[in-house]
Parts: sequence; structure tokens; C-alpha cells
Amino acid sequence: MTRDDILDAAAQVFRQKGFHGASMSAIAEAVNLQKASLYHHVTSKQEILLALLDRALGMLTDHIAGIASQSLPADQKLRQMIRAYLSALAENGDLTAVLLFEHRSLDKKSHARHVPQRDKFEGLWRDVINEGIQTKVFDLKDPGLAVRALMGVMNWTLTWYSPEGGKTIEQIADEYSDFVLKGMLK
Repeated sequence: MTRDDILDAAAQVFRQKGFHGASMSAIAEAVNLQKASLYHHVTSKQEILLALLDRALGMLTDHIAGIASQSLPADQKLRQMIRAYLSALAENGDLTAVLLFEHRSLDKKSHARHVPQRDKFEGLWRDVINEGIQTKVFDLKDPGLAVRALMGVMNWTLTWYSPEGGKTIEQIADEYSDFVLKGMLK
């Protein structure tokens, strides 16, 4: 039994029951440990939550940073970032659901530690959008608002997307890219 096994199980439990509905007993049961044995590996649900958020943001940042640093026009970077981000959300549903829906359960100390990493991730998107504005590829008044709107659209996908649905996550990503970059006007 490794810490990673515990975190994987905790992500699944948190996704199913929510942070506040999940218990250390449920996490221990998910990895076939006694509750007392679980505390040998972790000290609290808060520690688990913060570790999961760190893991999720680290993974997502790694997916996006390589694309953001490429020598491509900003619109092409953004298309690739949207595709990579949605693919990562879909492939890591339990982990990313915890990031998107349970971050508000952090205590103040953990939240303060989490925010800079979240801001770094969002900064990658903002930098690409700003690059597009500077190179006259994009015409936006508020890059921060554009990032938040884009994140909202993409993040909400996790609540309804199904691999058995009518579209692949890549098709959805491409349609989002078209919507964001081309708009709805004819």
C-alpha cells in the first residue's frame, strides 16, 4: 500500500461522496486498510485534499506548459491547450473532479498554500491570451475575464461528459475552440 494508492482511492471517494460526506473510514475501506493504519500514511482529510489538489494542478500544468511555451501563433496554442486540458480532465476524472469541486473545502492555511499553484496554472492561459492580444490575433478587452470564462466552460464539461456519448472529448475540445476563436456570428 503506497501513499499514491491512498490518494487514488481518496479521489474516488471524494468524487462520489464529496469532501464533507467522505470519511477517513471510507477511504481506509477503499484501500483495504484499518482506519488506524490509514493514519500511518496521512494525518487528516485536509492533508489528503491538499495532496490531491497539488497532484491535479501539477498534472494539468505539465500538460499545458509545454504547449504554452511552443513557438506557435497564440490561437494554435490555445486550440492545443483546450484539447490537452479537456483530455486530461476526461482521463483523470476522479482527480480533476476533486480539484474542480472540492477546493472550497480547504481550510484557510491549506487554501493559502494552494492559491499560488492555481494562479500559476491560470497564468499559463492568460499569458497565451495576452500574447494573442499583443500579436493582434485576439481582440479582447479583459484577458482575465476571458480566461475565467474559458475555464468555466471547460471545467463544467466534467459534469456532463460521457465517453459513451455522441462525441469524443477531442471533438468537444475542437468545437469549444471554434466557439471561442470564431464566435457564433455568421
